Amino acid sequence: MIQIRPSQFSDLDRLMEIFDYARNFMASVGNGNQWINGYPQRELIAKEITDGHCYVCEDEYKKIVGTFCFVPSPDPFYALIEDGAWLNGEPYYVIHRIASDGSYKGIGDICLNWCAKQYPSLRADTHKDNIIMQNLLMRNGFVRCGVVYVSNGTARIAYQKTIR
Repeated sequence: MIQIRPSQFSDLDRLMEIFDYARNFMASVGNGNQWINGYPQRELIAKEITDGHCYVCEDEYKKIVGTFCFVPSPDPFYALIEDGAWLNGEPYYVIHRIASDGSYKGIGDICLNWCAKQYPSLRADTHKDNIIMQNLLMRNGFVRCGVVYVSNGTARIAYQKTIR
């Protein structure tokens, strides 16, 4: 059984191992252009921990097997959306950087289900080559809303889910 808890600084080395694994896995399945140049950097994840946005998924042995960030709105990169529209203009939480070490099946679903229990409006984005994440979002009730552009100027497919 997976338990989700806020990340601590003592988790940082393990989180970077998970991101390395996820980056290599993505490249091996045709998505080598999303997490490039060492993204996500250690400093970014440390800031997410400080801000209280980074979470870990622990297995029954307390081993960290996954991670994600859960960030309250507004996200400046979501202010402008092309080729569509958000489902609504209500406050939301953004889900970023879902990653696992590959040892526990279904971590992405577990993360999204946890997030859906925390807040009624969720947004996420992913690279056009990240078919696994696109399928994960759609399988969990997210709707493709359009295209947003992230800090490095590249396009991301934008999704939203509302829970009523």
